[in-house]
Amino acid sequence: MKDTTQLPLFKDFDGYSPKYHFFKNSLLGQVHDSLPWDGLASLLPGEDTGPGAPKWFDAKGMFALMFLKAYLNVSDRQLIERFNTDYSLQMFCGRLLAEDKQIRDTTIMTRIRKHIEGHCEWEQIQSVLLDCWKRDVNNTHVLLMDATCYESYIRFPTDVKLLWESCHWVFEKQLYRLCRILGTKRPRSKYVEQKRKQLAYFRKRKNTYKETKKRRESLVYLLEKGLKQLQEVLDVSRAECMGPEDFSCLRTVKKVLVQQVFLLDHQPKELKDRIVSLHKPYVRPIKRGKENKPVEFGMKVHMLQVDGLSFLDAMSFKNFNETTRLKLSVLKHKTVFGQTSQLGADRIYASNANRRYCTGNKIFTCFPKKGPKKHSRAEQMLSGEIARQRATVMEGVFGTHKDHYGLRKIKVKGEKREKLMVLFATMAANAVKIAKRKQERPPPADRAA
Repeated sequence: MKDTTQLPLFKDFDGYSPKYHFFKNSLLGQVHDSLPWDGLASLLPGEDTGPGAPKWFDAKGMFALMFLKAYLNVSDRQLIERFNTDYSLQMFCGRLLAEDKQIRDTTIMTRIRKHIEGHCEWEQIQSVLLDCWKRDVNNTHVLLMDATCYESYIRFPTDVKLLWESCHWVFEKQLYRLCRILGTKRPRSKYVEQKRKQLAYFRKRKNTYKETKKRRESLVYLLEKGLKQLQEVLDVSRAECMGPEDFSCLRTVKKVLVQQVFLLDHQPKELKDRIVSLHKPYVRPIKRGKENKPVEFGMKVHMLQVDGLSFLDAMSFKNFNETTRLKLSVLKHKTVFGQTSQLGADRIYASNANRRYCTGNKIFTCFPKKGPKKHSRAEQMLSGEIARQRATVMEGVFGTHKDHYGLRKIKVKGEKREKLMVLFATMAANAVKIAKRKQERPPPADRAA
């Protein structure tokens, strides 16, 4: 009987097999050929370096898995399951699994994201990709820009939910656990009584303002008492039973208490940097002004587009005014694609400062005309075409990213990791678009004829 226990995880890559030929002629193979693997691999150190670096994939394999996750729009576990059974994904990463072998580590994608965020910034990755793709772009003088919000995967936040999650973490996940480890008696509190009242509050379909305010005041008092009791236990145990993540969450809970005490007597608009999630404290409410969704909770992104190729200008979890990014966006476009002569943007960008800047740099825009002088017939047609491209192609990209590249709700935790998810989803969509253009392009013999 053949012994397979000593077989390596991966086998040598055969570039002449029929499967490799089928892969190279597929859309996934064309996407693979459109990516600058050597440039991306140079951003990371050698294999098996750094804490938590995956030992089975080199730099190319790590970037390939990140692109595949966005391309397939699957979870980390589903990606590894498909990698174990799909030879095309293995060829995309340049690592073919050996016979009777499979990857059982479902946390490998978490360690890959940690490894990438620790060695390079998202601007560096985007710069390498744009330098490779800019030769395949036409109409580089036309620049489109718009802003959107990619939401984080959190429950809809309310003050009562946030306070109760904080109380639950302080009492059940920390205080009671530490008392059980130390063998001491639990301190007296009203937690069990407040838990019954909280369940009764949640079961009601509608709660009045008076009931909600009373619930908030009770939870603020309970949380303040729980933090004092937890601090006393930590002083006795010298905080030996808590890790770095626990202390980070404890700081967040203390900040939540300070903010909620402030909100009892003040309006929400008076509070800055309001925390809306206990486990994602970096997320902020982003006011968008939409009819069906006036406030979104996630990352605001200012995106630019040239000939259908999208690239990121700014990403922030704090709300910012995208109209102030117009000058910087034009300069960023100039460094990559050259001079801008036509610009398409929403009406919110049509401030006097932006109009003067565009006029001074001879940039034609789709902004409504000010003053008695009107556009000529040709200028009206050009302005209408730029506005149409911005409203269809530019805004359509946002829906494509959310529906097909995993940005409907970003589930990873961490500020840098969420930015990496947005970056790889945007770049994966660009790679697919470039690959489809190359497939539609006729061969050299047909073009000569």
